[in-house]
Order: sequence, then C-alpha cells, then structure tokens
Amino acid sequence: MNWRHFIPFFDTTAMDWAITPRLLRWLTFVWLFVGLAVMYSASFPVGDALGDGLYYFKRQLLAIALGMILFNVLIHSPLRYIQGISSFAFIGLLAGILLTTVIGREVNGGQRWFEVGKFLIQPSELIKPFLVLQSARIFGQWERLTWKVRLTWLGLFCLLLIGILLQPNLSTTALCGVTLWLVALAAGLPYLYLGGTAAAGLFLALLSISIREYQRRRVMSFLNPWSDPLQDGYQLIQSLLAIGSGGLTGVGFGLSQQKLFYLPIQYTDFIFAVFAEEFGLIGCVLFMLMLVVYATFALIVARQAKNAVHRLVAIGVMVILVGQSLLNIGVATGALPTTGLPLPFFSYGVNSMVSSLVCAALLIRVARESSEARVMSIDNPKVISFAEARTRRMKPRPSR
Repeated sequence: MNWRHFIPFFDTTAMDWAITPRLLRWLTFVWLFVGLAVMYSASFPVGDALGDGLYYFKRQLLAIALGMILFNVLIHSPLRYIQGISSFAFIGLLAGILLTTVIGREVNGGQRWFEVGKFLIQPSELIKPFLVLQSARIFGQWERLTWKVRLTWLGLFCLLLIGILLQPNLSTTALCGVTLWLVALAAGLPYLYLGGTAAAGLFLALLSISIREYQRRRVMSFLNPWSDPLQDGYQLIQSLLAIGSGGLTGVGFGLSQQKLFYLPIQYTDFIFAVFAEEFGLIGCVLFMLMLVVYATFALIVARQAKNAVHRLVAIGVMVILVGQSLLNIGVATGALPTTGLPLPFFSYGVNSMVSSLVCAALLIRVARESSEARVMSIDNPKVISFAEARTRRMKPRPSR
C-alpha cells in the first residue's frame, strides 16, 4: 500500500476510480468541511469560556485526522479482508459496551464512556460500522447458515441492544435496532421474523420509557414544550427559537445568538439549530438536498453491488449516516422526542467522527469494487481496474 494512502486528502489514486465512488468521496468531503465550519462556530463561545475559543475545534481536527487515516486505509482494502476482522471488532466493542455499564464514566446521566487521558471512548458509537458489516454478512448469507450460527449472531445482536439500553441510551438503541431491521428487510428475510422482531423492539422501547421517568418526560415534553419552558421543554424551545431566527437566508456565519449559552449542548446534539440560524431556510434546504443525493448514490451502489452482502453494507451505511441525520434534524425541529444522537460530520466528538468516516469509507469501498467488477477485459475474463480499462480503450488497435 502506498504511503499516501495514510495521509488525509493526499490520495491521488482516486483520479483513476469510476465516477460513482469519486463523487461519493467528494460529497463526503463537502459534508465534512461544512460540518467542521459549523462546529467551529457553534463551539467557539463554550471554548472561549474555558480560555481557548479553538479548544473544541482543535480536538475535532485531531478526530478528523485519525478518521481520515482509517478512511484512506479502508477504501484501499478489499472488503473481504475488512469483513474478516469485523466479527472480532464487533465482539470486542460489544464487551466494551457491557463493561461501560459497570465501570464506565457517567456524563449527563448516561454511563457510556471510558476515560482515556483527556479523551472519552464510546464503544456504542464506534460499533456502528461493524454492526453494519456483521448484519450484512449474516443476513446476506442467511440461507446458507446453520441455525446454530444464526441464533448465535441474533443473540449477540440482542445483547448489543440490551447493553446500549442499560447505559441508558435509548436513541442509539433505536438506531441500531432500526438498522438491523432494515438490513434484514433488504436481505429478504421472512415477514414473520421481521414482524416478530419489530413487535419485540417496540415492547422493549415502551418498557424502557415506562420504568425511566426522565425518558418518559422527554417523550411527552416534545408534544408541548411550552408546558414546562424552564425544565423539560427548555432545550427544544431554544432550538426552535434558533431555527426560527434564521429566516430565509440566516443571520450569517458565526452570528448565531442562541449559541451564546441559551441553547444547551449547541455543538453536539443540537448543532443543526445553530446551522439553521446562521444559514437559514436556504441552507437547510441545500443540506437536505445533499442528504437526498447521498442516499441516492448509496442506493445506486447497492443496486450495482456484485453480491448480496455488499448490497446490504451499502444500505446499512445509508441508514446510519442519512437516517441518523434525519433523526437528529427531527429532534432539533421538534418533530421527534429529544434524544442524544449526534449529527454525522457536524457534531463535536472523536467517536462520532471516526465512526462516520469509517462508515463512509465502507460505502465508497463497495462502490469501487462494484464499479471495477463490471469492467471486464475482452481478452481475459478477469476483473481489472477502472484505470486499466480506460488505458486499454485508449490504445490503438493493431491493423490487420
């Protein structure tokens, strides 16, 4: 592997890729850079209060550097090798999730992190790309697996959801559960299985809400946040005020008023409200269009995938990145109950950034392998690279 593959944004081999993975790569970079700019604006007042306005921005740059190294390595690694280690990574992170419920650090009422120096490691965030890989691997080969293997992995998936729910983290549990369900649906599993798991998941969510008062208050407060404007409804009200203040064109980059300690956690879970205030309705529409384009490309990649497992990986990544974005936007706009899901590539956090970049790399890798698989040599029926095929087409044919 070329040393440039380990350096963010210096990979020149992308010029030889097919059009779909190249566009996905640049769309990911656009999403990343816009999110970094918004995170800088949203976090500056909080960082300034700590003595360094760039405090969170610099840490986010470190997260991007780490994530981009993994990003470049993964897009140059055959997916079969990545899948070969995904089961070990999944089980290791699952053990970490279960361990956080015992010795994890508690932040804002949730025991979801391990403290490593000045950084917090969140296994439930890092496991998302490996959840996509393993669910695609199991459901994509469902008919060929024995019931022992099926039940083993179904048990591990259930253990994952229960472990995240015990932290407690209902929003991430719901996202992981929906991802598993949609991947299974795309794999064509029987509707009886899907209906049963959907009913069990709904029952588990209702049980969690019924026994935890703060979750119940969150669910009820979004219906009428003004009934308790200083407590449960405060966060949503401030978010709606920020979004409404943006108007059509926004107040301008860096000029948000709600980020000045009116809107809580404005650089993580509610960063979309700051974005909407500064860029207005036009900026929000453009961002939503970008999500639609990203989802469209993911579906194109899934349609062109050379096998069922690759197709399901593309669908799973789309659910994690685009679906999580829509859930975050729904929370910020009051369409959904207040939860703790970050906005991919926007929200501050090492774990979220690394997980999002790894997911994007998996999608681009599937796109690369799907594109290269369709370019076949006329003289030799083996898979060749897009660049090699283009070179061969440009060579003049010998005269007869």
